[in-house]
Amino acid sequence: MYKSYTVAEAQKKLEQYCAYQERCHEEVMQKLRSLNMIPEAIDVIIGHLITNNYLNEERFARSFARGRFRIKHWGKIRIVRELKARHISAYNIKAALQEIDDDEYLTAFNDLAEKQWNSIRESNLLKKKKKLHDFLMRKGFENQLIYDKIAALTNN
Repeated sequence: MYKSYTVAEAQKKLEQYCAYQERCHEEVMQKLRSLNMIPEAIDVIIGHLITNNYLNEERFARSFARGRFRIKHWGKIRIVRELKARHISAYNIKAALQEIDDDEYLTAFNDLAEKQWNSIRESNLLKKKKKLHDFLMRKGFENQLIYDKIAALTNN
């Protein structure tokens, strides 16, 4: 048996959902669908959330990029890929990437690469390079940055 919500109840529930943490439109839509709301009610509720500033795609994108870079140490490629998966517009993705300082980005990349390089226990140099390359690619860093860093690490 499904519990049915009125528009007002669902609206209140979604206000709390959005106030707890930044959400993208896609997450809110999924939440409303899970509450078995009809499309007309979904449109009304999303309109309400946007006008009352509970839901803001640009704010979400900026927050997402900052958090994923600073906490999970993701590179720009991974952040862009994840934002696209959440149907964020190109304009908002561009705005989100501006949240990442270039100097801070390179410092974090270098620290992460060196830490990983030192933690890889592999006697074969080619395998060690491959493992580091794969790790940094999964994190979403740019290929040229990775190749330059691997060259620098193997020369030391």
